[in-house]
Amino acid sequence: MKIYLLSFVVAFIVSLIATPVAKKLAFAIGAIDIPNEERRIHTKPIPRLGGLAIYFGTITSILLFLPKTHETIGIVLGATIIAVLGLFDDKYSLSAKIKLLGQVVAAVVLIISGVRIDWLSNPFGDGMIYLKSWVAIPLTLFWVVGITNTMNLIDGLDGLAAGIAVISSGSLFIVSLLNGRFATAVISIAIAGAALGFLPYNFNPAKIFMGDTGSMFLGFVLAAISIQGAVKSAAAIAIAVPILALGVPIFDTAFAIIRRLINGKPIMEADKGHLHHRLLEKGLTQKQAVLIMYGVSVLLGISAILISSSSEIKGLIILFISILFVMWGADRIGLLERQRKGTQTR
Repeated sequence: MKIYLLSFVVAFIVSLIATPVAKKLAFAIGAIDIPNEERRIHTKPIPRLGGLAIYFGTITSILLFLPKTHETIGIVLGATIIAVLGLFDDKYSLSAKIKLLGQVVAAVVLIISGVRIDWLSNPFGDGMIYLKSWVAIPLTLFWVVGITNTMNLIDGLDGLAAGIAVISSGSLFIVSLLNGRFATAVISIAIAGAALGFLPYNFNPAKIFMGDTGSMFLGFVLAAISIQGAVKSAAAIAIAVPILALGVPIFDTAFAIIRRLINGKPIMEADKGHLHHRLLEKGLTQKQAVLIMYGVSVLLGISAILISSSSEIKGLIILFISILFVMWGADRIGLLERQRKGTQTR
């Protein structure tokens, strides 16, 4: 436990110290988020690049406390590619195609290093289900690129993505401990420490945003460790563990895709129908909306932990209850409702 504590503390301190430096750098190179779109919540320019502090906090901890295995090196290299990609995007606003290409390259580096979904536990019997390369590689690419972008999409309120990252990585840390995954436990707790070190500067009212540098980096690393520490676990329905641990960004993105299809909108077109937008429409403040989403993330994280240590029947029951909870919440908030023409016009 000493190494885990040190990993957390080092990541936290480095991120806490590096955030003001990142803020100065953002002003120096002009990486500023200007609220020139209707869906923006903030009303004044805010510097980006806070993700650099999270990156340095996490990577410093990984390099200090983990052996340099192929998997560790792959995660570090892939995460560095993502961070550099995010840095350029925060400065120059890259096109979606270029960002997707960079994400795929980073995911390929991860796969080459040995981090991939090549087997799953069998929920219908003993043993494992081994996947052929033609299945494992596309599945891993889809998972890594998908989670990288879900964290990017959830970054819409002060402190939201950073707090969700702390909770999700904390859940994955416990799952990794339960499954004896030392490396993923260290990385998970490092992410939690780095994100928490950044949070005092990012919680409402935010002094700095993490930008795509931070949101994509967090999504990428969380995707990688969820493969090693959760998907390949002994749980009967192991695939449900990372989906619940990363539940808030995953479900929010899934509902956004379904909602846009219902309304005949392009899947990649931004809108104001995300969970945090809906909560603000209900009259909640930014802090209240963020705290509610923290609460939902904690509940889903607990469900993931319980599934990872439960029998098949208990795990299925927990999963069923979790899905019902998510669907009930989506219905109450109106995440899937058809947009009115008046709303579209405005």
